[in-house]
Amino acid sequence: METIKLKNIRTFSYHGCLVEEGKIGSDYAVDLEIKADLQQSTQTDNLKDTVDYVHLNRIVVEEMAIRSELLEHVAKRINTRVLVEIPIVMKTIVSVSKLNPPIGGDVESVTIILKESRS
Repeated sequence: METIKLKNIRTFSYHGCLVEEGKIGSDYAVDLEIKADLQQSTQTDNLKDTVDYVHLNRIVVEEMAIRSELLEHVAKRINTRVLVEIPIVMKTIVSVSKLNPPIGGDVESVTIILKESRS
């Protein structure tokens, strides 16, 4: 299994349990790591034999645009879509970070990390 990582995908989204979070939004950063057999693409040099980074990024951006109360819910949707839409992917690890969360302290970010494997 080989690895592809997309690091620090930045979005402005409206997640959170507070009503205000749904109105004013916040900055987020997402890291996505996938595991897949990429050996064929190392030989063919053809995009159809690998995982398209554009597709992965699009999934993250689209799912981050759908409001959720919990970061866990967003992370689960990202993992599920990657596994459903890209059959070559065997495992996903997604980290969703809310930057400067409104939790009453000087906290840089809060991050949820979810892993999922194809059964």
